[in-house]
Amino acid sequence: METLILFSPLVGSILCGFGWKFIGETAAQWVATGLLFFACVLSWIVFLTHDGVTETIDILRWIESGTLSTEWAIRLDRLTAIMLIVVTTVSALVHLYSFGYMDHDPQWREGEVYKPRFFAYLSFFTFAMLMLVTSDNLVQMFFGWEGVGVASYLLIGFYYRKPSANAAAIKAFVVNRVGDFGFALGIFALFFLVDSVRFDDIFAAAPTLAETQLTFLWTEWNAANLIAFLLFIGAMGKSAQLFLHTWLPDAMEGPTPVSALIHAATMVTAGVFLICRMSPVMEFAPEAMAFVTFLGASTAFVAATIGLVQNDIKRVIAYSTMSQLGYMFVAAGVGVYSVAMFHLLTHAFFKAMLFLGAGSVIHAMHHEQDMRNYGGLRKKIPYTFWAMMIGTLAITGVGIPLTGWIGFAGFASKDAVIESAYAAGPMGYAFWMLVIAALFTSFYSWRLMFLTFYGKPRGDKHTHEHAHESPMIMLIPLGVLSIGSIFAGAIWYSSFFGKVNEVVSFFGGAYGEPTAELVEQVAERSPNASELNYVMESAPGEAAIYMAPENTILHEAHYVPTWVKLSPFIAMLIGFGTAWMFYIRDRSLPKRLAENQRPLYEFLLNKWYFDEIYNFLFVQPAKGLGRLLWKRGDGNVIDGSLNGVAMGFIPMLTRLAGKAQSGYIFTYAFYMVIGIAALVTWMTLSGGAN
Repeated sequence: METLILFSPLVGSILCGFGWKFIGETAAQWVATGLLFFACVLSWIVFLTHDGVTETIDILRWIESGTLSTEWAIRLDRLTAIMLIVVTTVSALVHLYSFGYMDHDPQWREGEVYKPRFFAYLSFFTFAMLMLVTSDNLVQMFFGWEGVGVASYLLIGFYYRKPSANAAAIKAFVVNRVGDFGFALGIFALFFLVDSVRFDDIFAAAPTLAETQLTFLWTEWNAANLIAFLLFIGAMGKSAQLFLHTWLPDAMEGPTPVSALIHAATMVTAGVFLICRMSPVMEFAPEAMAFVTFLGASTAFVAATIGLVQNDIKRVIAYSTMSQLGYMFVAAGVGVYSVAMFHLLTHAFFKAMLFLGAGSVIHAMHHEQDMRNYGGLRKKIPYTFWAMMIGTLAITGVGIPLTGWIGFAGFASKDAVIESAYAAGPMGYAFWMLVIAALFTSFYSWRLMFLTFYGKPRGDKHTHEHAHESPMIMLIPLGVLSIGSIFAGAIWYSSFFGKVNEVVSFFGGAYGEPTAELVEQVAERSPNASELNYVMESAPGEAAIYMAPENTILHEAHYVPTWVKLSPFIAMLIGFGTAWMFYIRDRSLPKRLAENQRPLYEFLLNKWYFDEIYNFLFVQPAKGLGRLLWKRGDGNVIDGSLNGVAMGFIPMLTRLAGKAQSGYIFTYAFYMVIGIAALVTWMTLSGGAN
């Protein structure tokens, strides 16, 4: 079953990409989509029936070189099962949605074949992502990691006639290569120290890595901390964390279904998956994990501030994605990996729905993406309006306070992250950054809703008059994702953020044995230490997510003060009230505030000037070096000097050789005599005649 899940998208990609000429465009697209739904159904069966015990399904021997031995194998555990349903569900619905969205795409000329290629790219991306999440070793994971990068390049630059799309694709590819270099160094370091790239061997060696020193860049480093940091560099690139995030907003140049697939639920979550998968190593790297927490919190805050003033509907949601990824990394950074995966799961539902809902709005408005040209659309496209309303209620965290799980999906998972951040460091940096980000998230989410669906129509009158609801094939995915956005948090709250024994049972055990000293320490810190004992006693052995006995954050997060549990709900209300004041009650407030705070407004509108800084520090110097090598190196040295010499010397030799070929017999006889004389002279002088 697991093998069918993995290879179905690959078969669909090949058939759609190369077989459409034989079976037709429409049939090829339906084959690719049908195979994705087949994989989706099997993934849900695996998720609902898997008992949490780690299994390995060998496919073939892959690399045998010296001590390096890797198989292509599927590692099936709870972590894999979660990612399987996320990837295949979103991908299947995006395939279905794309039938309607790409049907009358204005980017292409009439009669041009482009849809089979688009569906083939989507299916290939899904296969690469499944290759990544089912990997049994780091080499296999890196193969899927790079495959995802190639597929994202093809999809972001799908509108290849647009210079902006080509530039965005190149930018995404280059920025991700920076992160991938760090990931590769981490793999090299692990193989150097452990002599294996298999996860089981690496996890078993994790305690030894914590006691090992490694020389890198002429400095001694703790091996576990260095490896964890290098792996996180790779995660930063894929998951658009601060400093390696600039590719994500530009990636909105791709078709909207691509935004939902790659930049909402799958590719950008690969970094979070990597940190959770490598959690047995991460737990022995406290300094690196502190950095993960800090950068995740900073990312959540910075992205939320930028989202406050963006006007492109897709860019608002893109910065929202970046901010929510910061939440996931904070949860992973404090060691509550189950909560990180919880927010990853719920986020996949409501963010994919928001992107697809935005695509429905863009479709209705004839591909207009500026929210300032929207307004009053809720009666024109009511189904899309209610779908996006559900997505907004989910992302802003609407629910019944203090219940923990009675509310929309984002209410349960986001609150779990914030409570875990407080438990890890009361009144710390991460906690406050996340609360402020929650307030900003509420503001820009409701700003999007108010600008798009409320008020009077703005912009082109003809476009508004002809705005219409999307076809049913685009609305069905919205309906399915709406169900997940409403119920996912409540259904799986206990499994991801319940009592420790419930979480351990769901994920399948833990590593290590409890000591008497540890039990005593936990008893002093926690009112219910017996739960921690269950971690070790119920299911010892391998775990999908490492839960170190020293890490009691998951347990302590349930006993945070009441005001902490209320803080994200209060932040949501403040954000909603402010957005209502600005965009419903008094629409002149935003303009007046922007004029009064012009430097701050420009700073946020220009995305903290990260692109300008990188352009000054890296892009322009690289271009200058290229021009220098071109003008001076290629032009002056090669063309001017070397080629100049060659252009004079070679023709001279050619002319001499031409004169030597006279065509007369006596000339060749003379050359023979001269040759024999030279040979005899050489033999005589060298002693060869003796």
